[in-house]
Amino acid sequence: MRHLVLLGGGYGNMRILLRLLPNHLPENVHITLVDRVSYHCLKTEYYALAAGTISDHHIRVPFPEHPQLTYCFGEVVKVDLDNQTVFLQDDSTISYDDLVIGLGCEDKYHGVPGAEEFTYSIQSIDKARATYQKLNNLPPRSVVGIVGAGLSGVELASELSESRPDLHVMLFDRGERILPMFPERLSDYVEKWFEEHKVEIIRRSNITKVEENVLYNHDEPIACDAIVWTAGIQPNRVVRELDVAKDAQGRVILTKQHHIPGYENVYVVGDCASLPHAPSAQLAEGQAEQIVQVLQKRWNGEDPPSEFPPIKLKGILGSLGKKHGFGLVADRPLTGRVPRLLKSGVLWMYKYHNGY
Repeated sequence: MRHLVLLGGGYGNMRILLRLLPNHLPENVHITLVDRVSYHCLKTEYYALAAGTISDHHIRVPFPEHPQLTYCFGEVVKVDLDNQTVFLQDDSTISYDDLVIGLGCEDKYHGVPGAEEFTYSIQSIDKARATYQKLNNLPPRSVVGIVGAGLSGVELASELSESRPDLHVMLFDRGERILPMFPERLSDYVEKWFEEHKVEIIRRSNITKVEENVLYNHDEPIACDAIVWTAGIQPNRVVRELDVAKDAQGRVILTKQHHIPGYENVYVVGDCASLPHAPSAQLAEGQAEQIVQVLQKRWNGEDPPSEFPPIKLKGILGSLGKKHGFGLVADRPLTGRVPRLLKSGVLWMYKYHNGY
């Protein structure tokens, strides 16, 4: 029996399961999925969980069931590529014939002293829950500092301003304008929405230090009752410790078949993979589609495709509270209710039409 091990129950490995089950998995292959929790989490919605506008069960999707699929719940601490072994925190090990590493990302603190110790996060379900507890227990007129005005920071700030209009939300960003990856028209729209909802944008910020309830911007202290860090990501620690070639962001450089050079049975999917686009759920799913083709060819003793067409992304959608949004769809900027409705529709389709 050949053993396929999937590390992480994120978007990439869920798509692999969707394509292989129930009818496209050879009888001689068994799958083990390793994850900390017993369900798939909709990570793109962690900002809403932290803001208190949705409950925990809204962002959980059951893992599929199949006779050739088993689950192992635990924390991966190390992968030994040469001995084809995965080590877990409880000292147990799992051997594999094929491995897909989809362990996701963690916050990147850029060497800022105190940032990891004294800020909250929305990078994992546990951390998003802790952030929810902190933010929603704050008394009225408390100050919340959000560091980083990319998509996560903007969505958290907007959701929190609707959920808790009694709070003073400050959004810190290094640039001249927020959401620099979007056209200026979209940035202007979002900034105007923030102005109307009394979210304070601190431009050209440089967070030099964090202490308990104090954020230092250009070394000037700013008192905050809670600080949330959304200023960058890096691959999971297990991947950072792999002795393989990586790009400038620490992501694993892969062959055109998505495996690690020299280890053709080890694939990396999602945030930990060096790909031509910024990490996203869409990108992980597109990559997973190609990994499944490679696996099926190799299991059949055939050569995998020599290369794949570029992964095409449909666009990016962001929410501004429950009624407004922004996005780029087919390179066309969208603002207002339409992108918010589109985002809600995409989420509904994912949850209820995923084939499980």
